[in-house]
This record gives sequence, structure tokens and C-alpha cells, in this order.
Amino acid sequence: MSKEILLRSAEMLNQPSKEAKEEFSQKMNLLIETMNKTMLNRSDIKCLVGEDNINMMEDNHANHARFMESIFENYIPEILVDTVLWVFRAYRSRNFTSTYWAAQINTWIKIYSKELTEKTYEEIHPYYKWMQVNIPIFNKLAEEDIDAPLSSH
Repeated sequence: MSKEILLRSAEMLNQPSKEAKEEFSQKMNLLIETMNKTMLNRSDIKCLVGEDNINMMEDNHANHARFMESIFENYIPEILVDTVLWVFRAYRSRNFTSTYWAAQINTWIKIYSKELTEKTYEEIHPYYKWMQVNIPIFNKLAEEDIDAPLSSH
């Protein structure tokens, strides 16, 4: 699958409503805090992110939430695709494994299902399902551009 196919699939996502974006924004700090606590409680966390990358992981979660807030405010498919590819490349070069992304997305989904209203969850879940389903493609495209140390995970 190519970047163009990813882009076409991203174009099928609908921008969340103003109300959904506002709820996400209002709860963002709680969502980030819950995400960090949940991920830090995983027994395999150092295997997923590397020995000295816990702070980087926590920064990633905060940056992710802020980025998604901006996407929910003004959705541009090209920015979503390009940013996710950049993130995969940048974090893989710092020894984050590809399985980290699946763990991260699955955890966000679980947290959102508990912390957001059903309506907001239904509006933002497609973005996370799209990212989740396309993890292998993002990994493949990221590996084509860099020689990441953990590129076979």
C-alpha cells in the first residue's frame, strides 16, 4: 500500500462536531494523565519504548492529544497522514517498537470509551480505528525512508 492509498482512506474520515472537539479539549489533561498511568503500569513498557524513553513516551502522549485536538478542529487528511508517518519514523529511530503503536492506540480507545460521552466517542473512534488498521502500512512506509534499529518488530 502506498501513501496515496493511505491518503484516500483518510479522506473518508469525517471531521468531528464542534461539541465533540470541545469535550475532547475539556477532558484532554485527564485523558493524557490516564494514558500515561495506564501505559506505565504495563509490565512490558520498557520493551515497547526502550530502556530510557519513558519521558519521551509521556511527551508523545501529550503531543498526540494536542495534535488530535487540532485535527478535530480542522481536519486536513494530508496533515494526518504526513504527521503519523513522521511520528513513526522519529520514534522508531529512538528504539520504540512497532508494537508500541498498537498498544498506544488500543489504550487510547479504551480510555476514550470510558471517559468520553458515547456521541463524542463515536465521532473520534473512526480516526483511531483508521490508525490502528493502518499500523502495518505506516511501519512499512516508515522503514522505506530510514534504517530504524527495530525495523523488523
